[in-house]
Amino acid sequence: MTDIAHSAELSRKPARKRTMPESVFGWLLIGPAMIFIAVIVAWPLAETIRLSFTDASLGGETYVGFANYQELLESRRFNQTVVRTFYWMFLSVALKMVIGLIGATLLNAAVPGRALFRVLVMPPWVIPIAIGMIGWLWLYNGYFGVLSGAMMSLGITDGPFEFLAHKQSAFYSAVVADVWVGTPMVTLFFLAAMQGVPKDLYEAAYVDGASRWYRFRRITIPQIMPVIVSMALLSAIFTFNSFEIIWILTEGGPRGATTTLIVDTYKVAIGNFKFGEGSARAVIIVFLLGVFSLIYLFFLNKVNRYYGSGKS
Repeated sequence: MTDIAHSAELSRKPARKRTMPESVFGWLLIGPAMIFIAVIVAWPLAETIRLSFTDASLGGETYVGFANYQELLESRRFNQTVVRTFYWMFLSVALKMVIGLIGATLLNAAVPGRALFRVLVMPPWVIPIAIGMIGWLWLYNGYFGVLSGAMMSLGITDGPFEFLAHKQSAFYSAVVADVWVGTPMVTLFFLAAMQGVPKDLYEAAYVDGASRWYRFRRITIPQIMPVIVSMALLSAIFTFNSFEIIWILTEGGPRGATTTLIVDTYKVAIGNFKFGEGSARAVIIVFLLGVFSLIYLFFLNKVNRYYGSGKS
């Protein structure tokens, strides 16, 4: 009887569900992302590093060791390209940050038609880069472009001026086009950050008699500093790797005046089919971006802590 009663008691107890260990479940969740990163990022990067030690071309490949890197480091032209790339990046990003901050401040103000102005900021960012750059090609044209015509009408130039035919004007024209494309994104992110600043801070400062400039410098800037840091870094990386804008406008010319590292890599690897040399350039780009990002984050984190401590 005792065995029968024990069996009946066991049958009344609900069966235990087998649960998956949390560690296994976690690996299953991140597994697809890891596979995606391995296939899309890690493997191409590893293959690029491997090719950089060869003289790979359409005719095959041979291991050459560090010859590609040695040639690049000893090349005066390549060193000039590196300097030009960083100058292009710093100038463009600085303009985007300043114009974006001013634009976000104006769009955040309580003025009539504010919603319409916010919509009008979007087109440079929404329009495909190729279409936008074709428009800039027309603007920069010396014979039927608006800018050249306006300069002749104002007496600034005696005749047509080809913006993209001269080294300095071509470089700064490309910078202007890049700023035109990237500023809307910066503006909208800054605007979103400004709208998240507590209104109580402004009201308390206003009651204390603080001016608009004081409120902007001591409240707005410290509150949105994390967004400024993030956008500056992201914009720097995007600008450093910008290819379409320069390629459509000038293809790196005239006489290499607008050739940046990414354009030079494309010309060597795709244009001349020198995959080994192009891979070495690509590896150097990754290295420079990595070092720059670490240094940039180090200093900007210090700035962020400075503003967060209220010392400004």
